[in-house]
Amino acid sequence: MTNFSPNMLKTYQSCPKKYYYKFVEQITVPMSFLKFEKGKKIHALANYYLKKVNISRIETALTEEEQNVWQLLLNNPYFQKKCYKSEYQLSCKLGKYWVGGRLDAVVYDDNWYYILDYKTGSVPKNPEYDCQTMIYLLCLNEQLPQVSHLSFVYIDLKDKRNHVIDF
Repeated sequence: MTNFSPNMLKTYQSCPKKYYYKFVEQITVPMSFLKFEKGKKIHALANYYLKKVNISRIETALTEEEQNVWQLLLNNPYFQKKCYKSEYQLSCKLGKYWVGGRLDAVVYDDNWYYILDYKTGSVPKNPEYDCQTMIYLLCLNEQLPQVSHLSFVYIDLKDKRNHVIDF
């Protein structure tokens, strides 16, 4: 049974043919991954940091730009909360379909939980209506029914702001 990710749903919404080629036929267009390197490094570093791994040697390998972005994330008030899970894979059934994905992190204080999504690129135009936002909130709400407050936070490291969507 297929587990639909937000990326799959967005691809289908923008172009059903592209969805078919990419996810059914598994044909992908070659592309340069250089523009994703900074984001991948920051995500990996954040995961190690939240899991309490000593990252001091890794930090020395960052470029000046990556170091600046990393400091922005470290100083973000949401990133400083207690970590529940990092790089958290989850799914839930909506109707007859399974949806899910991998969350960058889930943090909390008291009984308020926050799904964090670090963005070194762009935040969706209408984040409160984005597939990723809605699916992740629905899935985590299913996983943690005892939680009284749940929010999704896009940490926009490019524009240095947070986009908070309450469930």
